[in-house]
Amino acid sequence: MSQHQVVLSLGSNQGNRLETIQSCIDLIHNEVATVVKVSKIYETPAWGFESEPFYNCTILIHTSKSAQKILNQVLKVEKKLGRVRGNELGYQARIIDVDIVAFDEEIISTETLQVPHPLMQNRKFVLQPMLDLGLNWEHPILKKSVTQLFAQTEDKSEIKVLKSIVSPIEQLELQQFNYIAIEGNIGAGKTTLASKLAEDCNAKLVLERFADNPFLPKFYKDQSRYAFPLEMSFLADRYQQLSDDLAQFDLFKDFVVADYHIFKSLIFAKVTLQEDEFRLYKTMFDIIHKEMPKPDLYVYLYQNTERLLGNIKKRGRSYEQEIPADYLEKINQGYLDYIKTQTDLNVLIIDVSDLDFVKKQEDYVFLLEKIHEKIN
Repeated sequence: MSQHQVVLSLGSNQGNRLETIQSCIDLIHNEVATVVKVSKIYETPAWGFESEPFYNCTILIHTSKSAQKILNQVLKVEKKLGRVRGNELGYQARIIDVDIVAFDEEIISTETLQVPHPLMQNRKFVLQPMLDLGLNWEHPILKKSVTQLFAQTEDKSEIKVLKSIVSPIEQLELQQFNYIAIEGNIGAGKTTLASKLAEDCNAKLVLERFADNPFLPKFYKDQSRYAFPLEMSFLADRYQQLSDDLAQFDLFKDFVVADYHIFKSLIFAKVTLQEDEFRLYKTMFDIIHKEMPKPDLYVYLYQNTERLLGNIKKRGRSYEQEIPADYLEKINQGYLDYIKTQTDLNVLIIDVSDLDFVKKQEDYVFLLEKIHEKIN
């Protein structure tokens, strides 16, 4: 898992409690981190003081941010919803309360943050909703699962189920696609997006095995000599991998997301091969292409060349550092020409030149919405 799995507990006992909790979930998803699962909403008595009953739930978020960063951003969400944190000691009624209950299986102890939440094992209003999330999580200090903690808690308070809520990720209904291919130029972010999408939406991830190709470093040193064996080995490898991965259906995953489509072979070959080599290559490609299943959605991430070069430099693969700008421009043109000819392919082109879907949650949500729009 490349992202952190974080459990947040949400509670409200002032104003329109249901609306506040729903607004809180939406704000967290749109501005902080991807809300992957939401428990049922429960009504629970005020804990530790006399007041109106609370509405409580827990949510599972995926993020690459630190626990401290999540805490800071969650406090901003509370503030947006009207929470004023005073200096009074003890428990009070509040419009919204968000706590970090768990951050992976880490133990965090700072002045501002204690994780796992030190009182979670004594609180049914945390444990009951957390059971709904169905996590394979063990308390790193107590060495117990949520099921064990719930069975052994001394909290005997009454809890009643009020409502089920669908998480923002489930609302996208991306499982209506069987196979999504994410494409783009070298350094466009296709592998990053495919990996994140697979993790957040419970999809089987198929990543191109380019790193193992022995011809690749040689090709970047001497293109004319190594272009043909490189493109042929890529074609064979992509065919083999996609045939295997798309044929083996995973019962525990909802759909397949790949960071390439077999057609990229032809796009790159057209740029790298001599005319006679390309003719031979295309004959082989056409035979193979007929056999391959078509993606239900083909997403092309367009990045301007300047940004591509910056991304390539940043990721630091030695053999990529000499790639010239005009090579990237030819590849991009090849993709766009290909897309224009594909009348029966469900294509989505997104210009990601000004987006950062790793660091900015709103950019990632924008991409998710674009993909969701293609369902209809």
